[in-house]
Amino acid sequence: MARKNFSHPFQPYDIQQTFMEAVYDCIEQGKVGIFESPTGTGKSLSLICGSLTWLRERKRKEFDEAIASTQLDDDEPEWMVAHATEERRQQARGMRADFEARLDAVRQREQKIRDRNANGEPLAKRRKQNHDATNGHDSDEEQFVLDDYESDDEKQQQRNGGSDFSSETTKLMEKLGMLPQASDDQHAGNEQDELKIFFCSRTHSQLSQFIGELKRVKLPPGLPPEPNAQHALEELKQLTLGSRKNLCINPKVAKLPSQTAINERCVELQQPKTPADQKCPYLPKKEDQHLVLDFRDHALAKIRDIEDLAAVGKKLQVCPYYASRPAIGPAEIVTLPYPLLLQKSAREALGISLKGHVVIIDEAHNLINAVEGIYSAQITEVQLMRARESLMVYLQKFRSRLKGANRIASGGTIAAGSLLAGKAVDQVNLTKLVRYINDSKLARKVEGYVTHVKEAGQKGKIPTNTSDTPTLTHVQNFLMCLMNPSKEGRFFFSEEESIGTIRYLLLDPSEHFRCIVEEARAVILAGGTMSPMDEYKQQLFPYLSSIQTLSCGHLIPPSNLLVRTIESDRDGPLEFSFRARSNSASAVRLGRVLLELASHVKGGLVVFFPSYGYLEQVTNLWREQSITEKLQKLKPVFSDQRNASAEDTFKAYSGAIQSSSTGAILLSVIGGKLSEGINFSDDLGRCVLVVGLPFPNLETPEWKAKMQYIDEKAVARGEAKGKASRGHAENVCMRSVNQAIGRVIRHKSDWASILLMDSRYGQGRISEKLPGWIKECLPNNASASQSVEGVVRDVTAFFVSRAH
Repeated sequence: MARKNFSHPFQPYDIQQTFMEAVYDCIEQGKVGIFESPTGTGKSLSLICGSLTWLRERKRKEFDEAIASTQLDDDEPEWMVAHATEERRQQARGMRADFEARLDAVRQREQKIRDRNANGEPLAKRRKQNHDATNGHDSDEEQFVLDDYESDDEKQQQRNGGSDFSSETTKLMEKLGMLPQASDDQHAGNEQDELKIFFCSRTHSQLSQFIGELKRVKLPPGLPPEPNAQHALEELKQLTLGSRKNLCINPKVAKLPSQTAINERCVELQQPKTPADQKCPYLPKKEDQHLVLDFRDHALAKIRDIEDLAAVGKKLQVCPYYASRPAIGPAEIVTLPYPLLLQKSAREALGISLKGHVVIIDEAHNLINAVEGIYSAQITEVQLMRARESLMVYLQKFRSRLKGANRIASGGTIAAGSLLAGKAVDQVNLTKLVRYINDSKLARKVEGYVTHVKEAGQKGKIPTNTSDTPTLTHVQNFLMCLMNPSKEGRFFFSEEESIGTIRYLLLDPSEHFRCIVEEARAVILAGGTMSPMDEYKQQLFPYLSSIQTLSCGHLIPPSNLLVRTIESDRDGPLEFSFRARSNSASAVRLGRVLLELASHVKGGLVVFFPSYGYLEQVTNLWREQSITEKLQKLKPVFSDQRNASAEDTFKAYSGAIQSSSTGAILLSVIGGKLSEGINFSDDLGRCVLVVGLPFPNLETPEWKAKMQYIDEKAVARGEAKGKASRGHAENVCMRSVNQAIGRVIRHKSDWASILLMDSRYGQGRISEKLPGWIKECLPNNASASQSVEGVVRDVTAFFVSRAH
């Protein structure tokens, strides 16, 4: 059977072909998939080729089906039907060709500097900065008055449009997403909605790497090729989305110290009461629609990362943050960071609809934590007091100026403590209150007035805000958490240095992620270390009965990887549980093991500890007992520290590896600064030793609540109490271990040894949570290799074999 062609730029390996086929099938069947492909196996290209092959094939299929379903009178002769069908086919092609010609023209003149005229003035002159847009608040207090507000007011926008094509062709193109639907109620310029893939990763740095891979791929066109066309290709239309911080081109706003400050200033410069000469000159206006369309064409003409998109905005002198929105519709693949996809309010603000599209989330091993973090919040006693005092200062000045609706809404701000105590809860419409704070810009106006009064030197009790975020914004965020169903989260109270803090912790991320799953055609979670996969099924998709999973092997041959567990030494079983760590004898035994291993390991020896606290405890004891001194004689030793620069530590370690034939030792922490995003390829990581199992502290109130919640849901499903919560804790622990050890093999020629030091690694329920490619390298009969003596013998033989 011939292998399917995925337009991979290289001849794919078998595991890459399997991965691409799985991605294709998952999307075609409209499923949720969890895919694991180790670092160095070409995961990004496999995701790109598998998903985009499906996309282009689907678009060609839908085009043919739409043409075939064109309605004609039954009594028309066959030749007339064929003629009419072909005519509509050519009209549809012509419409697409016009758009492609625009993009091609941009590509041809990309390097030329344009100086367009608008209203008779050169664009550069029209866009010239006239005033300092970031000066302090205007002395005119009118700018702080709230606008008239009606909470139930809804505005409908109507859109005019037309087409030079026949009504049948227009309907056909609307059906294919190549023209705006006449019934759509969206902003002009953003109505077109091509079938697309939303590709999400954690950081723009990771997205930039992905975009680099995207540029390698050449794909067949999205419409069926002409009969005589050979090897037809079509440029991919890709768009990168980012925050204001990434895309702001106003130098006086972009230089502000935080994302919150940039967001606040940007919105402030758009307010009606802001003087015209102080408004942001880059914000698109109604008369700039031609400029916005020009930006759209530039954005889609080439594959660009976030920095490229900002450069386009500077070149055209138009805000790329706002001007990028009309490009979402015609894009085939949209790349964006976690928060812009996972947060519903962010999707709505950008006009993103996931309905019928494909969502791929890369580096998804932290997805559960990301969802929980986005929908959790905290507020301190100091912030609540400041919010109340600020409102009092504001009301003293503007009470008589506020209309009834404003006075009622702002007077409804109740401290979280009061709400939690249950006083008058049924009298407060939290939905309206949060909407009011947001729509009226109350937080920013109160903060602005309080700052204005303080800078003016007026007397009175003016509270100080040490944060860039308006205090009322913290209150608003916390109030939003109060609207979540009580079963989904818990509230916690803590006190540190006499300052009380109330925290809301989301316990059930599945409901907030569910809207993405239900809107999208298919959702794929991908990563280098997704094991154990049961965690995602239970925490994100408990309502789904069928989920597609795939755990790929590695490109390296089995001889390039040695995996062993160290379960005992001459003094008996080795265990580094939280209780056992308090025994200094465990640290001494660990030191002995390192001394035995270090002389046999060529290159870098990386040791992962379960916590910074235990690392500090062990290294202090080693210094006292001269173990560190003995290790230094074998290899230079470097250690990660809580307050030290991880970059400097890794640089020093890398330098020692390069300059010394003996290699070096790096002491690090699971989940610490040197456990993620660090490249331990080749000599930087020839041996990785994991000490113990990094279980979270299950005695904290948050973890107790989480475990209780998981058990309650499990019991409701008919499972035994305690089993699900224990499994969750083990999954969290092993996900951290897998993320650390997964970074040791980085390419097909790399080789290394992985040693797991704790007797609990010998338990089946723990070892089964390792990634498949690592688990396969554990010996079936490892009785001799579970002891320090046996493992040292195996490690020695492994490094001798690599020397030949």
